[in-house]
Amino acid sequence: MQFQRHGLSIGIERTGNEFFLSLKAQGTLTHKDYEIITPMIDSALAEVKQPRVNALFDATELQGWEVRAVWDDFKIGLKHGSQFAKVAICGNRKWQKLAAKIGSWFISGELKYFDNEREAITWLNESYS
Repeated sequence: MQFQRHGLSIGIERTGNEFFLSLKAQGTLTHKDYEIITPMIDSALAEVKQPRVNALFDATELQGWEVRAVWDDFKIGLKHGSQFAKVAICGNRKWQKLAAKIGSWFISGELKYFDNEREAITWLNESYS
């Protein structure tokens, strides 16, 4: 039997109504992954009026999504999209850059694709326009 890394890890930091959300995806994301992660995001953001979220999504080890997981991801965007100020997606594949462009349609803030994590973090730390 061969062990294969898979899943979605999350970090949530909060200062007042501002959040920093860090996500790292490995392998192919499943509906079960979203059954775990979605309540965590919902719970953290429900506690604050008008939360403002910056997020770093590390997709360098992401291979894709199951169809149902794509829908789950879309639902998170619909529910919380207006709360995201900046989202940096760090990846290493052409399809991830395209997915970032599509994802930008579902959030009110800025979304940028990076192939360098340090540049992504620098951009997230820049002042809001």
